[in-house]
Amino acid sequence: MLTLFYVLVLQQIVQGLVSLWEGWRWLTMVRHRLISYQGFYAPRVAVICPCKDSEAGLEGNLAALLNFDYPDYEVYFALASALDPARTVIDRVMAASKRPAHVVVAGSPRNRGEKVNNLRAAVQEVADKFDVFVFVDSDARAGRSWLSHMVAPLANAKLGAATTYRWYFPNRGGFASAMLSAWDAAIATQFGEHSHNFCWGGGTAMRREVFQRVEVLEAWEGAVSDDWALTGALERAGLAVEFVPECLAPTVGDVNPEQLLEFTNRQMILTRVYSPRRWIYAALAHFSYCVTILYSIYAIFARMFAGYSWTGMFLLAMLVVLLAAGKGALRAIAVQEILREWRAKCDQWSWAWIALAPVVPFLFLWNFIVSAFERQIRWRGIRYELVSETQTRILSH
Repeated sequence: MLTLFYVLVLQQIVQGLVSLWEGWRWLTMVRHRLISYQGFYAPRVAVICPCKDSEAGLEGNLAALLNFDYPDYEVYFALASALDPARTVIDRVMAASKRPAHVVVAGSPRNRGEKVNNLRAAVQEVADKFDVFVFVDSDARAGRSWLSHMVAPLANAKLGAATTYRWYFPNRGGFASAMLSAWDAAIATQFGEHSHNFCWGGGTAMRREVFQRVEVLEAWEGAVSDDWALTGALERAGLAVEFVPECLAPTVGDVNPEQLLEFTNRQMILTRVYSPRRWIYAALAHFSYCVTILYSIYAIFARMFAGYSWTGMFLLAMLVVLLAAGKGALRAIAVQEILREWRAKCDQWSWAWIALAPVVPFLFLWNFIVSAFERQIRWRGIRYELVSETQTRILSH
């Protein structure tokens, strides 16, 4: 028992130290990007935003898309139906802005996700006068300089795409919302200055020429995940994705426990179908951590009840937990520096990113267990079966 305990714990300590070092490198990358000059690249941009339903904060989020300090861009709002409740909000936002904006009605999807269907229709509607497509989500709140920073990396014509990620802030709070925030923060720090970034649909920019060359419309043909299908198209073409941390997109909302599990399970099911290699590596890492913590608890209590010394074992096991919390603290520092206008929210919820970081792997473990056996998801009221990365079956609306 002792040998297994020390093997597991020491392995996790080493991994924890490596992870903490990666967290420090992530913070260093963020600080470097924040003081870097974005350059003069300013092509004509089409910002494409799929919308559905009138969710909390929608009007402010959409208004922000029409208020970028960028000289030459237009916005395309994509809906499945002209009767969608979001249409009223879109019309109100468009009427209050002088920025050119358009509404595209895609119709109901057949054998693909509704969001993907909306995006395909919008891209086909966009005129050839635009050099760059920027895809955004309606539940994120972008700052005025967001678009300039998202587009800047595309000055490198050899780059496949530039992407960012969300940063989830609970609104009123609750444990489930705090857990989702900590869970999502752990994914954010998987991006970096390396070759295995993936696209996030809520904030991705790419040249129109690249979009057409890698045949994204074809990749979206039978897909339910816009960003994973886009990532796959770029990977098959051997093109890199650059992470833009300064464009982290704040998302505010609350979830109950059922919604927490639905959201996190859905993300891992999508990952398993569209990127099985990433899914396997992440599953092994989280499984190893959880087994170590659970076995440590068993071994420490067994020693305690047997009357043997257990303090040293407890301190070693706590080091594993503290290393995970330490990486959470580095995330909290980084996001406070990126989202300065959201400093009050950062101060309010930094405890969750730190204190819950050692617990988040157990939620991930549950997500991996579910996604190992399940291929059905519910997304925005529609139930899908993911037959494969190129084939989707709509089960119910």
